[in-house]
Amino acid sequence: RFYEKVQVLHQDPEASVDNPLLAFSLIKRLHSDWLNIIYSDEATRNTQALHAGLREVEQELPGAEDLDGAARALMRLQDVYALSVKGLANGVFQRSGTNHPPLYSPVRRVSLSADDCFHVGKVAYDTGDYYHSIAWLEEAVSLFRLSYGSWKPEDRSSLEDALDHLAFSYFMAGNISHALSLSREFLHYDPSNQRVTTNVAKYEKLLETGTGVGLAGAAMVTPQTLSLPAPYALLHLLSSQPAPEQLLQLDCSYETNSSPYLLLQPAKKEMVRIRPYVALYHDFISDAEAETIKWLAGPWLQRSVVASGEKQQKAEYRISQSAWLKDTADPVVRALDRRIAAVTGLDLRPPYAEHLQVVNYGLGGHYEPHFDHATSRKSPLYRMKSGNRIATVMIYLSAVEAGGSTAFIYANFSVPVVKNAALFWWNLRRNGNGDGDTLHAGCPVLAGDKWVANKWIHEHGQEFRRPCGADPQD
Repeated sequence: RFYEKVQVLHQDPEASVDNPLLAFSLIKRLHSDWLNIIYSDEATRNTQALHAGLREVEQELPGAEDLDGAARALMRLQDVYALSVKGLANGVFQRSGTNHPPLYSPVRRVSLSADDCFHVGKVAYDTGDYYHSIAWLEEAVSLFRLSYGSWKPEDRSSLEDALDHLAFSYFMAGNISHALSLSREFLHYDPSNQRVTTNVAKYEKLLETGTGVGLAGAAMVTPQTLSLPAPYALLHLLSSQPAPEQLLQLDCSYETNSSPYLLLQPAKKEMVRIRPYVALYHDFISDAEAETIKWLAGPWLQRSVVASGEKQQKAEYRISQSAWLKDTADPVVRALDRRIAAVTGLDLRPPYAEHLQVVNYGLGGHYEPHFDHATSRKSPLYRMKSGNRIATVMIYLSAVEAGGSTAFIYANFSVPVVKNAALFWWNLRRNGNGDGDTLHAGCPVLAGDKWVANKWIHEHGQEFRRPCGADPQD
């Protein structure tokens, strides 16, 4: 049965782990389903061979952190893109309650099993996130009911498990009557369970006395109490249409920026916004250069960190892997530095700019709203002794099938992923203060594998290249 499942998933050469459901299924299959097969009664005769085979590859298999991270990624996609859980379980990426076409249509639809949905719900349940646990456990219960009596040894959960967790989730959310109904259903399958019998008696008493109505958890399952940061909710409202007065100032042009480097091949510049100043340079690098940069960074990729006071640490609001490349790493990196200097007119010589940062956003990878420039003098950025980050150049090294846009929250617009293009913006105003309109987010990757390269340029060394304005407020 397991072999047939794997065979079906791999028979389509077009199927790709760009599909987050397929990626989640792969991680779960390698982390738990396969182990359950190995240690099942059906495998007793082959135990030694199976265990030896597992030991050979065990270090390379996904771990519990990978699987839980994949589950949280599905919940993140569910929230940010307002996707229906039932639709996701059926392999459909469609917004809840709408008749709009799906946001993403994979070549081959991949559905989730009851055990898959239970695991996602359990990850939410374990962190007290009952909004998500109810949605996913409801789907798990529905699917388990359809196949009750045909439990598979590779599954870690059952209908009873799903009912037990769903009942407690509803209890914590303040819905005592539904918790009671689910617990009674549980006892129908396992009437000797003393713990659930005790719960039923407790729920009945709470409903009789009316003391369960005012539970503190009663507000946990409303859309307004998503565990999602408030700024992300704005992404649903983003309009990429600029104000009428700005339309006349937006154009596309070939730019040489008075640089001999660009005379024979001018930069293809598209003005995206005037305030904040954001420009997109199309065909900034070639396919070969992009692949070289990804290849150079690959062996050095590590979980991305963020500045926290004077330290750097991992955080759930930035899910990606990153690596740093010096200009001595390869002639391609040196050439890229020269091109950035020519297009921006800024000085990239050390210590006026940071090394090239290469970032990979995989399954549900994202970066919540943030500033690139430091907002405190205690920031690690000031250790470079070259001032704050005056400008950002972000190069899209790959295309994605859906999601992954760069959204400027307060300025109310977003820029989709355009392969081989470079996005440029000023982080600081001419007076040296941070530009609040540059608050931006890397939207979660809905489908695909997003690679970007960041070049952060500092203010020291740019005094005569971007001088102060006559107006102190500029």
